[in-house]
Amino acid sequence: MIEHAHTKDSTLKLARSVLEKEAQAVEHLAEHLDETFLKAVQCLLNCKGRVVVSGVGKSGHVGRKLAATLASTGTPAFFVHAAEAAHGDLGMITKNDVVIAISNSGTTNELLTIVPLLKREGTPLIAMTSAPESTLARYADIHLDIGVHQEACPLGLAPTTSTTATMAMGDALAVACLDAKGFKPEDFARSHPGGALGRKLLIHVRDVMRTGDKVPCVEEHVSVLDAVREITKKHIGMTAIVNAQNQVVGIFTEGDLRRLIEKVGDIRSIVISSVMTPNPKTVSESALAAEAAHILDASLCNQLLVVDSEKHLIGALHLHDLMTAKVI
Repeated sequence: MIEHAHTKDSTLKLARSVLEKEAQAVEHLAEHLDETFLKAVQCLLNCKGRVVVSGVGKSGHVGRKLAATLASTGTPAFFVHAAEAAHGDLGMITKNDVVIAISNSGTTNELLTIVPLLKREGTPLIAMTSAPESTLARYADIHLDIGVHQEACPLGLAPTTSTTATMAMGDALAVACLDAKGFKPEDFARSHPGGALGRKLLIHVRDVMRTGDKVPCVEEHVSVLDAVREITKKHIGMTAIVNAQNQVVGIFTEGDLRRLIEKVGDIRSIVISSVMTPNPKTVSESALAAEAAHILDASLCNQLLVVDSEKHLIGALHLHDLMTAKVI
């Protein structure tokens, strides 16, 4: 068997060529966007139902990604395989929906089979092809040309540049709709509650703070030794100091204890109010957990007290609590 001879240099050269051709294809799309793209965006914005993306083969894979991107950025969408649509799944599509049909050649039989049914139903059709004169392009209400000069594949066979261009055009549609709808990071987070952004924007301090008996707390008139016992008991490395109305007046940490012992030695007669850190950093239970993480980072602390609007102690937060919740 004869193997194709190659070197590290030739492999890198080929890889760079692939990336350059695909980058050029995307740049070509950007340069030729026109009113047709605006019509497609408006069509999606006017959709009273859902956006249905369909395709076959590699176009189908791109279509699944486009549907997922649309759905996660505020445009309800799902993917239907064109072959499955012709065998029953077409019943999921209504006249209130918009169909995006993806076919590089514009002659995919499975798509062309369902087009007349879509037209009869009155469902708007956006076609994404590389062939403006193709049957699919001519049947479509809106045609987006994703044509490329050549595939990055050296054989000119495997869909490479064309799929990249199609995916980029799909992203452009999704982002344009996102912007037009005023979609915000908070909206994105609601679609991604399990992701990093979702955790940062959906988890509040109340969701992760320690409450009740888990919150270390002593009154301002007790001794340092009493405060140390509370610190040891609650395992959070500090204790809140409160007045008779349970309002936070200070904090005392294990670090404060070490420094106090180094300074005075015998701590038995010392009252906690005389050595506590007054006016400590606090946070509201309604604040985002990410905001609490920022406060801890800015103040170089590991613990944070949670208070209400009148500074009553209602909880405590440790850096590890935020790490456990994967906020940081």
